[in-house]
Amino acid sequence: MINKNRLAETFKFLVEIDSVSKEEGSISEELKKILESMGAVTVIDRAGEKTGSDTGNLIAKFTGNTSASPLLLNAHMDTVEPGKGITVVLEDGIFKSDGTTILGADDKSAIAIILETLRVLQENNLPYGPLELVLTICEEMGLLGAKNFDSSLITAEYGYALDASDTDGIVVKAPAANRLEFTVHGKDAHAGAAPEKGINAISLASKAIARLEIGRIDKETTCNIGIIEGGIATNIVPHLVTVKGEVRSHDKNKLSKITNDIVSSFKDIVDNYKKTYSKNDLPRLEVSIEKDFSSTDIPEDHPVVTLAMQAAENLGRKMVCKTTGGGADANIFFEMGIVAGVLGTGMHDMHTVREFVKLDDMIKTVELLLEIIKIHSNS
Repeated sequence: MINKNRLAETFKFLVEIDSVSKEEGSISEELKKILESMGAVTVIDRAGEKTGSDTGNLIAKFTGNTSASPLLLNAHMDTVEPGKGITVVLEDGIFKSDGTTILGADDKSAIAIILETLRVLQENNLPYGPLELVLTICEEMGLLGAKNFDSSLITAEYGYALDASDTDGIVVKAPAANRLEFTVHGKDAHAGAAPEKGINAISLASKAIARLEIGRIDKETTCNIGIIEGGIATNIVPHLVTVKGEVRSHDKNKLSKITNDIVSSFKDIVDNYKKTYSKNDLPRLEVSIEKDFSSTDIPEDHPVVTLAMQAAENLGRKMVCKTTGGGADANIFFEMGIVAGVLGTGMHDMHTVREFVKLDDMIKTVELLLEIIKIHSNS
């Protein structure tokens, strides 16, 4: 029933449409046409106005042919850079780029899989309940499309996000994350003639960072300092530096503790310098802490999990519950009361020019989705 060549052509077609974050308009327009030609009712929400994208999230609803409850299917339309002018190469059943760009399997392999699943359902008059597709924008910029999604546009209470690698796993646990930004205000001075008149903001930030435990804190928690921006020239004592980082944890108490520890480190360094050397209001620290996303923790007896497990078993496969350190649209849906397990499409080395996906793995996910939908249609 699955048309392997069509799936391959659909994926190639989608990948060759440029759609880096905030520029998803072209692919959204094409997908809207395709989905409407298949009988979907589509809506584009207003998330684009809030994210700065040239389009919003694309919602498509299929009524189905059974009275089952609505099922959510989610993927994101945007890609990271370098993601323009992608040339797709298919060798020995493996898709990759020509090496100058990413491939875009993250997450267009998911969109191609969903489209092939819908086509197989309709062509073979298979039973399926209402399906609600949410194709988001700006996922790669911090799940911004999902964060600005109007959840009143759908009625599904659970479903699946296709945005992982393992085709035999379902992600049921993902961490919460905080984004942190520190701005250290020092004082400029000539670095050669009068460095003692300056307050080196970069030096202060460096001392604060040096006190931190960075990387893997424990099996549930990670911490990273990812961006440092400051300085004008090598002969000027830098008066300003901005430091950006994040903390992730499956445990909210650990998330809070590590976040507070980082803030304390910066405050202590700045306060101690001021007490010891400074007689004015410098150095000065500005701190911004933003909740990036909440954690997800789906019970293994939830229908999202049991459906996937039963579908895999029916196909002679074994589905395992997985814990991830990453975030996905599913985290944001979980906050909205919509439970979404994250399924894999077979994509690997995402966000690099070495990204690839096997066509056979994409077919495996189509098979799994078809079986999930089949079982769900009878529920």
